[in-house]
Amino acid sequence: MCANFQPITQAQASRFTNQQLSFDFKDDIYSGYEAPLLFANLLSNTRGDPAEWRSAMFGMIPKWAKDTSFAKHTYNARSETVMDKPSFKRAWYNNQFALISVQTIFEPKYIEGKAHRYGIEREDGERFTVAALYEIVEIGEQIICSMTMLTTNADNHPFMLQFHKPEDEKRSIVVIEPEHRQDWLNMHHEDAFELLKPMGAGYVA
Repeated sequence: MCANFQPITQAQASRFTNQQLSFDFKDDIYSGYEAPLLFANLLSNTRGDPAEWRSAMFGMIPKWAKDTSFAKHTYNARSETVMDKPSFKRAWYNNQFALISVQTIFEPKYIEGKAHRYGIEREDGERFTVAALYEIVEIGEQIICSMTMLTTNADNHPFMLQFHKPEDEKRSIVVIEPEHRQDWLNMHHEDAFELLKPMGAGYVA
């Protein structure tokens, strides 16, 4: 499960959309931190750009959460059960799909029984997009946009099987390739499983 990632920089936003990032965020994202999230632009016909940036908290905040500390439990959603879990199913059935644009994701690799933090990047140095769901709720007088990163089983993945404890299930983020980004942003949940697959080849740690 991915609990930490390095987002794109302000300057790299133009690789994904013509819109510039207008908010600040940290260089290293953990649950509860704000990060750039790519949404379908519902006004694309007038603005000329099919996607837009918003700031979103890493870790889904469901409408019944009392505060944002809930994010530490919901930064990843299992694609096998996302449609059934109370924290995620509203976003799933409402087709609230989004993309997290990243430079690096971090996973633990156990060496002689100790966890070592490894960064995973594309071999070609390109930035990539991870499948996400988003939610927008009101807690008190605050409107909160939050998101979760979708994952899938990777027990037989030749690259991802090296991470996490030896006895634990292996998981992979879901990378949405450039040719499918707009498809994902406008996805209907009944068709989403076509793209919910482990990350492909071409990554290094």
